[in-house]
Amino acid sequence: MSGLVVVGVDGSASGLAAVEVAAREARLRGAGLRVVHAFIWPAMHVPLGPSPLGPSEGGVRNMVERLLTEAVERARAAAPEVDVSQASVTGEPLTVLDAQSRSAELVVVGSRGMGGFVGLLVGSTAVHLAAHGQCPVLVVRDQPGVDGPIVLGVDGSVAGERAVDFAFAEAALRNAPLLALHAWTTWNAPLPPPQDASTPYANPPSALGAEEERLLYEALAGHREKYPDVVVEHRVVHGRTREALIEASRSAQLVVVGARGRGGFAGLLLGSVSHALLHHAHCPVAVVRGADMHH
Repeated sequence: MSGLVVVGVDGSASGLAAVEVAAREARLRGAGLRVVHAFIWPAMHVPLGPSPLGPSEGGVRNMVERLLTEAVERARAAAPEVDVSQASVTGEPLTVLDAQSRSAELVVVGSRGMGGFVGLLVGSTAVHLAAHGQCPVLVVRDQPGVDGPIVLGVDGSVAGERAVDFAFAEAALRNAPLLALHAWTTWNAPLPPPQDASTPYANPPSALGAEEERLLYEALAGHREKYPDVVVEHRVVHGRTREALIEASRSAQLVVVGARGRGGFAGLLLGSVSHALLHHAHCPVAVVRGADMHH
């Protein structure tokens, strides 16, 4: 734990919503907050000062200073006790935020930016950062609800361990219940009964769902001891993972998923479930990469 939460801002409303969420996260964690703007213009050789014909307070650099000032003010209003710093870093947003993620315990971004201005848009920076960042990435879609559970998508993979730990830690910090959700479909379930009644079942029908329950229980076991105060609800649902999680997100304050699951097993692959959540969840989404995914 470095004690630093980083938030990317680009002047959009989505970015300012992310600043408030990031400020609250920093307060809960007792961490500092760094408000970062990826300043892409110098790399494009755009003149940065005021135009000779325009007002002296014009110009791109002044605009960036104003948006950083506004973001910092928003952060201080949301969490006055948090130590807030700001940085304008020249470079493409993904590169800048990826570098920032190396010294952070959490990076927060808005889901939609101002189009081409800096492009903190789902589909570009948020998605790439979630797949490549060096720490968990929290993508803020709408202004989140303050109550409701933390919803965790469990796929039972080793890579998913960090997501489980992150979800428990968040539930403990926020004093919220944890809803652990595991979805299974018929094609990852036991085999159908044989045609010939005298042949034994490959899997007895009673095992349907029981195996899933066991997987879910085992995935959470160690974490329950570490966070004894977190109230946990297990839910095994029959259906597609993404629909189940999107539905659960309606009443949640946060959904937590791993970046990639066990291949087709539950498909928590960025590009499938995590990707769908970044586009369709009704609350902020945290994407947590596994330990083995660092570059």
